[in-house]
Amino acid sequence: MERENRKVLISVKVSTLLLILLSIIAIVVVGNIISNKIEESKTIANANSQENSQSEEINENKEETNEVRTIKAEITSRSQGETREDVNLQGNVGMINIESIEHSLQEEIEESAEPIEEVPATTPIEEVTISRDMNLTVRTGLSREDFITLIAGVEEDTSGFFEENAGLIFDLCEKYQINEIFFCGLIAGESGWRIADNHRRTYNYISLMSHGGLIRYSSVEDGLEKAAMALHNNYLTEGGRFYHGPTLAGVKTRFCPASSTWINLIYGNMERILK
Repeated sequence: MERENRKVLISVKVSTLLLILLSIIAIVVVGNIISNKIEESKTIANANSQENSQSEEINENKEETNEVRTIKAEITSRSQGETREDVNLQGNVGMINIESIEHSLQEEIEESAEPIEEVPATTPIEEVTISRDMNLTVRTGLSREDFITLIAGVEEDTSGFFEENAGLIFDLCEKYQINEIFFCGLIAGESGWRIADNHRRTYNYISLMSHGGLIRYSSVEDGLEKAAMALHNNYLTEGGRFYHGPTLAGVKTRFCPASSTWINLIYGNMERILK
């Protein structure tokens, strides 16, 4: 009996050990399985996570690509629009430039070109006319050269005074707006064609008086200019001290009021210049 009981006990122990061993093996196997499952889950999770990330990146890239395409499309559209505008603008500018260039060239030509002095129309010597009631502030219309030529042909100018000073007389008549023929006729009437000695010494050629005597001037030029100035300011300009009209009769009223022959004397000398 004891042997059998021992056998039973040994058998039980062996069985128990086997069960324990099997349990341990089972636990280890299960643990490995569980561990593998966990690793697989982690791997799958990581893979999913990476896929999601990649998907998100792809989506983002797609969105960025779409945005880039959109921006490029807008840029292209704008650039095309600007190009069209530029083309139109260049076309317009081209048209404008042609006109502006022509205008600029014309201005440059006008600026660079020497100014052309307008030569006033002159009256030929043979067309110069005078009259007793003429306006003594109206010029003859002669050129300076023609006036000098005219005076050079006056036979009564035996001393050569008028011919010598013809250019100066013309300039003074131009400056003070006096008829040249009248100015010479007045000088000839007051100083004589030969110019009297007292008029030569005083350079006073139209008998301008002060305190009962001839006023003395410093030179021929000074005397002729003072004569022209006095006629213009006092006798021939409205508002002048002795103004009674710009005619021979008007000048005589205060210039030589006592003479009854003064007008004939002056006008006769004027006629001699043009004969």
